[in-house]
Formats: sequence, C-alpha cells, structure tokens
Amino acid sequence: MTTTFHPTGITPEDDTAELRELAVTRLRKRRELQAHVLAYVLVNLFLNGIWLVTTPGGFYWPMFPLFGWGIGVAFHIWDVLAPENPPEDRIRREMDRLSRR
Repeated sequence: MTTTFHPTGITPEDDTAELRELAVTRLRKRRELQAHVLAYVLVNLFLNGIWLVTTPGGFYWPMFPLFGWGIGVAFHIWDVLAPENPPEDRIRREMDRLSRR
C-alpha cells in the first residue's frame, strides 16, 4: 500500500467522512424540525378543538400556547435553516471592522 502526500494533510477519504458527518447532522436537524412543527400543529389543533367545543364565542385562550410555542418553533426554524458558518464576505467585513479599532 502506498501513501500519497496531500499538501493540506487531509486525504480525500477524510474529506468525504467530514462531508458525510455534516450531511447526517443536517438531515437529523431537519427531521427534528419536522417533528417539532408536526407536534406544534397537532397539539394546537387539539387545543383549538377544545376551545371550539367548550366556549366557541368566548375568550380565545389558545392564543397563549400558539404564540408562546410559536416563538420556540420560529427559533428552531432559524437554527435549522440559517447557515452555520457566515459567508466569507461577512467574515472579511467583520475582520476589517475589528482592525480599525
């Protein structure tokens, strides 16, 4: 077996393993988000059903869990869909800003 020199020290196999790990992590995060949104929708439909059966014209109390839990769902969506690493141009701008101090 022969070994080849890679200037970066990272072999193609290492790179593939890192990409696979990143892909699996992202897919798990998306699956967890799907489960969270499904639970949010089903539970809030159930609560709205209770409200509709018990006090259809009364105070709309399901708004509290809708809004409260909705904030958590919004942050979960942001965590999954926002890029983990900032784009290179933003990094460069921040470095320039810091160097002017």
